[in-house]
Amino acid sequence: MPGHILVIDQGTTGSRAIIFDDNGDRVAMEYKEFTQHYPRPGWVEHDPKEIWTITLEVAQRALSKANMTGKDIASIGITNQRETTTIWDKRTGEPVYNSIVWACRRTTEICSDLIDKGYTEIFNKKTGLVIDPVYSASKIKWILDNVLGVRRRAEKGELLFGTIDTWILWNLTGGRVHATDYSNASRTMLFNVNTIEWDKELLQILGVPENILPEAKPSVGLFGYTDKSLFGYEIPITGIAGDQQAALFGQACFEEGTAKNTYGTSCVPLMFTGDKPVFTDKGLLTLAWGINNKVKYSMGASIFTAGSAIQWLRDSLNMIKASSETESIAESVKDNAGVYFVPAFTGLGAPHWDMYARGMIIGLTSNATKAHIIRATLESLAYQTRDLLDEMENKSGIKLKFLKVDGGAANNNFLMQFQADILNCTVIRPKDVETTSLGAAYLAGIGSGIWKNEDEIKSLWKVDREFYPQMDNSMRDELYSNWVKAVQFSKGWLKK
Repeated sequence: MPGHILVIDQGTTGSRAIIFDDNGDRVAMEYKEFTQHYPRPGWVEHDPKEIWTITLEVAQRALSKANMTGKDIASIGITNQRETTTIWDKRTGEPVYNSIVWACRRTTEICSDLIDKGYTEIFNKKTGLVIDPVYSASKIKWILDNVLGVRRRAEKGELLFGTIDTWILWNLTGGRVHATDYSNASRTMLFNVNTIEWDKELLQILGVPENILPEAKPSVGLFGYTDKSLFGYEIPITGIAGDQQAALFGQACFEEGTAKNTYGTSCVPLMFTGDKPVFTDKGLLTLAWGINNKVKYSMGASIFTAGSAIQWLRDSLNMIKASSETESIAESVKDNAGVYFVPAFTGLGAPHWDMYARGMIIGLTSNATKAHIIRATLESLAYQTRDLLDEMENKSGIKLKFLKVDGGAANNNFLMQFQADILNCTVIRPKDVETTSLGAAYLAGIGSGIWKNEDEIKSLWKVDREFYPQMDNSMRDELYSNWVKAVQFSKGWLKK
């Protein structure tokens, strides 16, 4: 049997395809960005047809770069931006509307209405989540209610819904398979994490027809085969997970208290909690994955604005030409000069969950320079991570052992050291910081028999560098207390 795995890593700003060998090492990679659509302030959309075209293109290019064909691939793994919502015609494959991205805030009023009607507790107990526009449920309702004729067509059984994994899987299989995995289903706000099935009561509350939903399956197993026209061979698809759960698996976090943080467009710290779900009023429960007829759980949620704040410095303010410059610029000043940046561009995510917060730079004096603002931007990623990890520890009673890091900004040594300092714990960076893709490879590899279990995966995981806390306690406490104060000022900005 072939020993290589093709991973499709479909992210918020682009699609990546990586081929891994049976040691978990990268053989070839291709990446391409796609268009971000902002039809109104706070609205974010993607063209699902463009996503599919680019995803297929990078997959085919990766095979070509590796001098391989479909016959050389044992299986395919898929990982994806979570919560992003697409509805399409089941016969033609034509989307009825653009994909509404996880970061889109257009459904704030829908969510506020659900909260005002007293549905907070029922959603929390069934899904482990808080009611918030980030999740797919309110996006589905918006499309059904606002795109002409869509609700009628959905009720007649003509349409399909899917998060991006489902959309990619449907296209890969030539429209033969309409499915998702437990990890992605759990981020829709429609999936009952106790019974591991779509919840009829929640569907009724939101007015979502059950017939549009994909089949929810374990993260490891046979989902289907690619259409032969795509790669010249029918390749089995044997692993799917949302990007953050895939990163947790890719970081080999299989013991209670082991955690990872992915520094991407957003930041999503996750802590593995094992067999039992930990419910909190902050909505921190995240179903990790389904494997070997067992469901595993974790805690964590989205910090909405992380790497996108650095992109904002580059693209909107022209403070930097490349994200990589931020490390040396931040180190060029001895401290933040009292400047704090709360990057709540689309509100505050976990653990604050304030839809009405907005971004704020505070503490400015005439001594502040561009370098201090850039440093404050990097520091904001570390502060937000501590906010969430502190909440996880307090609510679960599980002590954080260490933090494994991945994503593009994990290569920033200043940020990683500051993260270790502000958390007062060891931060560990792996050899391959693209652990989202690696996790999808591991899941698909177990599904196709290349690897047997988690113990074998742990033996493959490799460390690049460890960062140890060096900051004294008084400085740590002062910096963090000022951050907490800044966050409070940013809250409720848009409330009338």
